[in-house]
Amino acid sequence: MYISEVSKQSGLSIHTLRYYEKEGLLTEVSRDVSGRRVYSNNDLIWLSWIQRLKTTGMKLDDIKQFSALRKIGDSSISDRKDMLIHHAQKLKADIQRLEDELEVVEYKVSAYAEKEHSLLT
Repeated sequence: MYISEVSKQSGLSIHTLRYYEKEGLLTEVSRDVSGRRVYSNNDLIWLSWIQRLKTTGMKLDDIKQFSALRKIGDSSISDRKDMLIHHAQKLKADIQRLEDELEVVEYKVSAYAEKEHSLLT
């Protein structure tokens, strides 16, 4: 499929898709005889994975490293697994930090509700 179709399906802009290719995140995008990019289903799956990594806070440089390891093939599975283990640990720490912050905010909401109630009665 062509870049406009991939943009619609992935929700990524055409500019972003070209940027990902330039940055080495999409390395094997085919071209037709006219030189137009032709994306495969595997490219769409990989784009989805890139989006997931970005959404979870992985830095672009780390995604580039992961992409380079992916291109190497099966010999890099351990390295990719280690990257994801490290990323999961970071996510867990971020979740814990956010849960702690949420607890403080909820406490403050409760305190304000009590104060508000006492002012009304």
